[in-house]
Amino acid sequence: MESILESADWWVLGAYLAALIGVAVWVVLQKNKDTADYFLAGRNVGWFVIGASIFASNIGSEHVVGLAGTGAESGMPMAHYELHAWIVLLLGWLFLPFYFRSKAFTMPEFLEKRFDARSRWFLSVFTLTAYVITKVSVTIYAGGIVVSELLGIPFWYGAIGIVIFTGIYTVVGGMKAVIYTETLQTVILIAGSIVITYLGLQEVGGWSALREAAGSEHFNMWRPISDPDFPWTGMLIGGTIVGVWYWCTDQYIVQRTLAANNIKIGRRGAIFGAYLKLLPIFIFLIPGIIAFALSQQGVLTYEKSDEVFPVLVKTLLPVGLKGLVAGGLMAALMSSLASVFNSCSTIFTIDIYKKLRPKTPEKRLVNIGKLATSIVVILGIIWIPIMNKIGGGVLYQYLQSVQSYIAPPITAVFLLGILWKRVNSKAAIVTLFSGLVVAALRILAEIYQTDLSGILLTFATINFAHMAIFMFLFSVFICISVSLATNPPDYIAIKGLAVGTLSPEEKAMNKHSISTIDIVLSVVLIVVVISVLTYFTG
Repeated sequence: MESILESADWWVLGAYLAALIGVAVWVVLQKNKDTADYFLAGRNVGWFVIGASIFASNIGSEHVVGLAGTGAESGMPMAHYELHAWIVLLLGWLFLPFYFRSKAFTMPEFLEKRFDARSRWFLSVFTLTAYVITKVSVTIYAGGIVVSELLGIPFWYGAIGIVIFTGIYTVVGGMKAVIYTETLQTVILIAGSIVITYLGLQEVGGWSALREAAGSEHFNMWRPISDPDFPWTGMLIGGTIVGVWYWCTDQYIVQRTLAANNIKIGRRGAIFGAYLKLLPIFIFLIPGIIAFALSQQGVLTYEKSDEVFPVLVKTLLPVGLKGLVAGGLMAALMSSLASVFNSCSTIFTIDIYKKLRPKTPEKRLVNIGKLATSIVVILGIIWIPIMNKIGGGVLYQYLQSVQSYIAPPITAVFLLGILWKRVNSKAAIVTLFSGLVVAALRILAEIYQTDLSGILLTFATINFAHMAIFMFLFSVFICISVSLATNPPDYIAIKGLAVGTLSPEEKAMNKHSISTIDIVLSVVLIVVVISVLTYFTG
């Protein structure tokens, strides 16, 4: 296997990695004094860094590899997920004030404060398991593909190398190392991807030539309800349910905004992150469509969709720029891996270890966090051969379908818990467990669908995004029914943690944190989202 990089590219890539190490060393020299330092970067991070970190955490290898592959294979329907930028606004405007008031480090800790310890334990264990099975495994698998394609080394070397390099600076530097290296990685990733989009459009003959070569179906986000893969109802409504879970309740993302020292900066970081969230359509999905058009014109070839982005790099980029984009791709892999390592370590240390041993000193908790990160790194490496077996097909779709089953009950509990003070701890835990049972049944039914018939076959084959809608409605029904059938919660104990329990002072503080520029920027973003939804109609 030969590397696509020439000597000038290696110099550029080397300079990028040196800059990354420089940032990590600078952070390490600042020493993490306690858990707030190690897990939340001392709660003193600016809005620009928060927004860039939200974007870099989200843009993992499943985007670089999977979204470009989906663009080549299916066109624009997956853009619905990238237009979740408006849901990032929901994080800043609705959820974040309640998280800040709770003073929670983690999402499971917030659930305990709003409901009880059972919900915290459920979400802690569930999140850790889900991270290893989805985020860690998918990122490492895709990372192995990209690194082996770019550097001309075997898949295993690429996957393990990226895991170990990322693991070292995450273990040593904690959240601060993650959040500041992600800011650098965001700049590199966006710059490199814009260059690919620009050169690809030139190669294909411009925007109108691209639309002609790829065909109108590739530019249509709105597939019929009967479409087996991307029904518009599932993409719009089911996608939103998954989006609220991912952007507003998942430790992986929310931890970035909690690193701010007040609600205003956290919200502004979320708004900036929402604008960056629009970019993947133009820097990953459209390059995928460009690759499809170029393959139709005979300019390039690829065997499977997961190879699309590396093939574009090989075909389109001149010497030097290949090194920059290789750095950008490595950045995407490392930033999402670093984020998931840090989130796993935070949840394990704060929600499991500290819960079992509440008197543990701060310094020891930081060391436990480092050990937890190291264990997740090892688990990630063990998972590589399994992912290598199941990684065929379109990676991004695999991830979205799994998330469509695990998201609805968590979305329902957080959303209802914040919007309706009557929801109690019994309702929360019953909803979470019943949702988990339905998700497990669906995954089993999918695996054994050839043996099923009738209603069981329908249950196994209904579109994954439609399944998210039904599961959410089921979860909401369970949550409301159990709440009304049992005693109301102690409203004094949940003061400030749900709408209807806010004191006049808390309402005044919330109002004081709102500025006109934030409102204007949020409205403009919603207009942009609606414009994109309107434009891509085939």
